[in-house]
Amino acid sequence: MDHNEIIELLPAYVDQELGISDTIAVDNHLGSCSECRHELEVQKSASAQLKKNAIYFEAPAHLVRRIQVALPRNRSQHSSFKGWNFSWLNAGAVMATLLAVVWSGSLYLSLPSARERLTEELVSSHVRSLQVEHLSDVISTDKHTVKPWFNGKLNFSPPVVDLAAQGFPLVGGRLDYLDGRSVAVLVYRHNQHPINLYIWPGTDSVATPQTQNRQGFHLIHWVTGGMNYWAISELATNELEFFVSTLGSQS
Repeated sequence: MDHNEIIELLPAYVDQELGISDTIAVDNHLGSCSECRHELEVQKSASAQLKKNAIYFEAPAHLVRRIQVALPRNRSQHSSFKGWNFSWLNAGAVMATLLAVVWSGSLYLSLPSARERLTEELVSSHVRSLQVEHLSDVISTDKHTVKPWFNGKLNFSPPVVDLAAQGFPLVGGRLDYLDGRSVAVLVYRHNQHPINLYIWPGTDSVATPQTQNRQGFHLIHWVTGGMNYWAISELATNELEFFVSTLGSQS
């Protein structure tokens, strides 16, 4: 059983719905796959949260009375149906609860995470800067011109590095607004392809650059020196990774 098959089985594994053979297969895989162990913890947490916030419904008293009145009055018949009556009511309450849990769960799982929302904002910002030809508020290849331009416009001073000798000339900078705050954007180029480098203060523990793809663009995120960095471009992944490593070595 391969990695993707195990991922698909994890929801049923959390709910203890797998057969013995599948359970053993998942157990064996989890022992050697940190990614699946992490995904398992995420799903366990989501399951616990749903159970914690589940809404339970009880049959209203007037409905109980109406059903009781509608049942046969004969003592023996009433006796035989009495247990069924309350079981039926309990089943209705359970069904309503299950429907509420399923609806709440689907709503919860369909909501994008904070990381996903930020990624969407970054891509939208990058595309917008290309479409309206507004890559830079300050146009300069000189870091001593670009860096002072941010003074008084932000409550932090973004590091500005000259990478022209490494094939990534600085072409300017601008302000943008992401995740509810103003951020600095440094604009570089490589073979006529723009690279938007977003910078703002942050304490996230992302020391190792993390790469992802979205809508045909490549994004790399990392944190160093108390600053959040996001680089985004249509450059090939290896070229953008080289840009990030070069930036790190020159900072």
